[in-house]
Amino acid sequence: MKDAIKPTFSDPILQERLAKYLVQQCFRNSVLEDLHAGIAPSSKTGDYADVMVCTPFGDISWNRLSRFDDAEMKRLMIDVVDRTYQFIRQLFDPEVGGELLRQLAARDPLPGWENPKELRASPSSQL
Repeated sequence: MKDAIKPTFSDPILQERLAKYLVQQCFRNSVLEDLHAGIAPSSKTGDYADVMVCTPFGDISWNRLSRFDDAEMKRLMIDVVDRTYQFIRQLFDPEVGGELLRQLAARDPLPGWENPKELRASPSSQL
């Protein structure tokens, strides 16, 4: 049964599913969940120009507010890198990775997520 589906890395549907699954496992399920927890403001105007954050040093408009401080961003990036490293190790494991690819080829585990779109690479983003 396992041999019935032979996924290939060149299959665009498998690539889309793998991208969504990687983001879920390595980013969405990271400490981002902790940073995302809490009450989000509402806006009557819809663009948040009417939302202000009151601090002891003055008000900050929502559109100018940094949502993460440096320590939170560092914690997030360390967690995402660690999770991505673990994901890559599993993906390149002949048994675990092969099974993961077979499962992704058979079905989309995140059908409610929007499929990724191809971005144009800028010269500075290439290795």
